[in-house]
Amino acid sequence: MNNLYYGNIGEDIATKFLERKNYKILDRNYRALGNEIDIIARDKDEIVFVEVKTRNSHKYGEAYEAVDKFKMENIILTSRAYIERYSLYDIMIRYDIIEVYLMEKKINHIEGAFDLS
Repeated sequence: MNNLYYGNIGEDIATKFLERKNYKILDRNYRALGNEIDIIARDKDEIVFVEVKTRNSHKYGEAYEAVDKFKMENIILTSRAYIERYSLYDIMIRYDIIEVYLMEKKINHIEGAFDLS
């Protein structure tokens, strides 16, 4: 099994997790400017851009650590393209990370994991 396979499983798990928390899924694997955002959802009055990181276990550290400054900048850039495309200028936005650990059957949702600063 390759990383793409596990990544897709993790994104499916994360999507179901968010739906159970009453998030409305707006888009998945949104692509713009050569980048991708895994999940775009609405949580009450916020648009949430979600990066999903899937690992088999904690053996090699925390999954969120793979979201470095470069990745954050790409997500922010891509989110701006989404906001512009759908004219979502008057709504709050948030950037979350969801860690999925398959062997442990554990999900960790980090709300507001990073921001525009």
